[in-house]
Amino acid sequence: MTPQGQFLIMAPVAQGREDSLRSLLASMNSSPGVVDPQNALVPFGQFDRLHFARLLILTDPTQADIAVYGVPIPWLRPTLAFLGDCDGSGEAMLADLAARAAPGLRQIFACCEGFRHDADLLAWMRQHQQNPAADYVNTVGRTVRQIREEAALYDALAGYLGARERALAISDPRELRRLLIAYVAEQQAAGKLVLSAPEPTPPGWWLGNIANLAGGAVLALLLAPVVLLLSPIYLWFLRRLETTDPVNTPRPDAVRRADIARREDHDVTNPYIVIGCLKPGLFRLMTVVVLLSVAGYGARHIYNRGHLGRVQTIHFARWVFLNQRRQMFFASNYDGSQESYMDDFINKVGWGLNLLFSNGVGYPRTSWLIEGGASDEQKFEYYIFRHQLPVDVWYKAYPGLTTFDLKRNSLIREGLRSSAPTEQEVRQWLNLI
Repeated sequence: MTPQGQFLIMAPVAQGREDSLRSLLASMNSSPGVVDPQNALVPFGQFDRLHFARLLILTDPTQADIAVYGVPIPWLRPTLAFLGDCDGSGEAMLADLAARAAPGLRQIFACCEGFRHDADLLAWMRQHQQNPAADYVNTVGRTVRQIREEAALYDALAGYLGARERALAISDPRELRRLLIAYVAEQQAAGKLVLSAPEPTPPGWWLGNIANLAGGAVLALLLAPVVLLLSPIYLWFLRRLETTDPVNTPRPDAVRRADIARREDHDVTNPYIVIGCLKPGLFRLMTVVVLLSVAGYGARHIYNRGHLGRVQTIHFARWVFLNQRRQMFFASNYDGSQESYMDDFINKVGWGLNLLFSNGVGYPRTSWLIEGGASDEQKFEYYIFRHQLPVDVWYKAYPGLTTFDLKRNSLIREGLRSSAPTEQEVRQWLNLI
């Protein structure tokens, strides 16, 4: 099994270079929101271990909102962010990018503060890397190669069935399965279908994962008495803040929303990123640090087989602190429109949205961290739209495929190997095609 990794490079844009950088990023697209996978700067399509990538200029259009607390505004300078999700380590992906896309990356990073034309590109990217506070992978071990091979398998079987008498599936499903297995074997022998065996799991990943699992459990046990002892004080202080924290959910700017919308819905999957200030004070900071630690632990050890809570439409996601933990952004790649994405979260895990986002300045009022908040849909959507950023460049390695498609295609492949399925299992397998 090949585990998935991620990378994030962040660097302030040099003064006076923001417009040049935006033009350069726009040149990577064939139209707004549609990247050219073979563009001259970073030909993403040539990197067969890269699932998703995006480049954008980070700004915080709502950072002045924190002034209501009487604290200094944590101004975030325009900052280039280059982030991606890949098979294997993010470090290996960066090395591959530096080796094969150096001229284009140098042009892009030349717009950033402190980048010299003779800089060691890989060393510079490593210097500007930032790790997420928490991240999520839909299905650990499902590689780009596997996704593409299984999509080709589904297309081949669907095409084969479409040319045959479908009534056979009802009268004799076992015979149809036998024919399909024989057909796949023929296609593989002819080199028209490839179903590669998974690569060995890196031993270091297993050891690290076990250590993280055990360490988190031990830490939770050690802290449990302290948590129980301090919980009344914590809940009293939390409720005091929840009843007094200002709410700020004005209608989003229509022009800005339209600019973001024109970059969306060019594929069944969309990129998403929101940014904002954290409510000031050590209490709120420690709350969000603990909650993100728990979320990251759960995503790593529990929600790693196709769903985040009850939500199954997210491919990858991450939470990242900015500006000495005074600001944060959340980025994801999700299936469907933004409206359906919001509805999915609100209806299925609204309490989770409140836990992870209610520590942001202006969030709709919550009770005990989990109630209220996102349940006021209009205020929540106004809040989210106002904090959303446009994505200048976005790449997906398998256009047209949703998380549902990926899971279905994997189940079809697994069904080919099943040694003695029952007739009901055979029928269920055939219904996938």
